[in-house]
Amino acid sequence: MTVRIGINGFGRIGRSVLRQILAGNTSLEVVAVNDLTDNASLAH
Repeated sequence: MTVRIGINGFGRIGRSVLRQILAGNTSLEVVAVNDLTDNASLAH
């Protein structure tokens, strides 16, 4: 069963969590990322 999550804050910890999820080490699916900065900076 996949758990769908949103990441609130894309600082050091938020980026680390996303890296682990994308590496396939969990059964989590990221459905949203919330941060104060613009989308172009988040994609960098």
